Amino acid sequence: MPLTDLRLYIEALRDLGEIQEIDAPVSLDPELGAIIRRCIETGAPAPLFNTFSDHPGRFRILGAPGGTSAQSGMELVRVAVALELPPTTGGLEIAEAIAASLGRPAINPVVVDDAPVFENTVTGDAVNLVALPGPLLHYGDGGRYLNTFGCIVARTPDGAWTNWSIARMMVVDGKRLSGIVAPEQHLGMVAKAWADLGKPMPFALALGVEPAIPFICGMPLPAHVDESGRLGALLGRAIRIVRCKTIDLEAPASAEILIEGHLHIDELVEEGPMGEFAGYIPLDTPARRPTYRISAISHRDNAILPVVVAGEQVEENHTAWGLPSSAQLLHELRQSGIPATTAWIPLQSALHWLVVTVPRDWRRRSGVGESEALCRRIGQTVFASKAGAVIPKVIVLNDDVDPTDLKELVWAFATRCHPLLGHAVFDDIEAAPLLAYLRRSEKVSGHTGKVVYNCLAPDEWGKALPMRASFRHGYPAEIVDRVCRRWSEYGFK
Repeated sequence: MPLTDLRLYIEALRDLGEIQEIDAPVSLDPELGAIIRRCIETGAPAPLFNTFSDHPGRFRILGAPGGTSAQSGMELVRVAVALELPPTTGGLEIAEAIAASLGRPAINPVVVDDAPVFENTVTGDAVNLVALPGPLLHYGDGGRYLNTFGCIVARTPDGAWTNWSIARMMVVDGKRLSGIVAPEQHLGMVAKAWADLGKPMPFALALGVEPAIPFICGMPLPAHVDESGRLGALLGRAIRIVRCKTIDLEAPASAEILIEGHLHIDELVEEGPMGEFAGYIPLDTPARRPTYRISAISHRDNAILPVVVAGEQVEENHTAWGLPSSAQLLHELRQSGIPATTAWIPLQSALHWLVVTVPRDWRRRSGVGESEALCRRIGQTVFASKAGAVIPKVIVLNDDVDPTDLKELVWAFATRCHPLLGHAVFDDIEAAPLLAYLRRSEKVSGHTGKVVYNCLAPDEWGKALPMRASFRHGYPAEIVDRVCRRWSEYGFK
């Protein structure tokens, strides 16, 4: 059954043992963030908070909505269920499914007349963001972050491109939000198009949408591609949208909370710092960032706000951003003529690694004769892509290695990468300023060095590869099968 709103998703997860309802009163400042962070780091079920000791409103909060699970064989169950795939679907299968959808025609959204989100609506002077349960997520954050997993809707002035994205938003006061609006990101591009006309950008923030939407919002699609149509192609159905009350935009009809207003990129207020996807709370002082002025707030009765507590792996930046990025890069590598078997951002790398695997006969398939040349071509493709802007390190391996298995990945990197010859360096290349290790000058310029680690066999070996001395690879298939079948007969559990 299609999961067309957050509540259906919660019930599906509950049936799979992935929801922990919490009725004990919890503080938003910052007990709730600490609980969610421990759930993230232990793989505990997603916490659904029903009562707050320091907020009187009738709201609920769902923590870790796209986190990983400690259940054996179901690490990515929340992601799989959100994308309407079987609960046991693994990371490579999820990335392959997303990549395959990029070759299908878009299925554009459909407008509906009304939505449950309009059960409660305030506009103008009655607007009060403080009435919503904005939590202090990390000890050290510069403020309360209301948007960590919501869908920001923006449209170019000519109406040709409607962009859906995720970007953090901090509560400034009852009528203003602020957050990062990077000029190289699509939200910043749309905002600039409005600013060039001397106008603020209309926006809608849909919080608590149907579970697949954050994954398309986090996907680094090319500019001028509508995320809503691409999500329709992935799910095989049109997404429902509804007209906003005070601006000329349509937002996901599944929203639990809908905030409308205008983004003023020339009206700057202090925002941050905030604990981010690399796993650190920056030492930076608050930065001056653009202002979102609010004209309307709508919400369902007993509305549910999804909350992500960014930080050390594995959280939603690494799943809702990393997994779709893996799929986009796999698609782009194949389009460029590179015979990639997989492209995988290891969840534990906090978006700082990409692993690309190629088959033994990559020379014949690619037309490239030397491994160094192939690695440089892979780097050129990845680092020129929007999806690769955040990734500083690429590891290229033969596809006998499963890049989702950290034990295999560490062994392969350690034993196959030549310390002197095993890398292709890219100097002074565009980089996301949130990368953890950047120096101040690199953050300001948005440029740094990047590298591709060549873990392919020496060119003199040709297609020949040493046999792996392991159970799966070091014995004939019939012996492997016989041992697996007789395992309990040998006395093992």
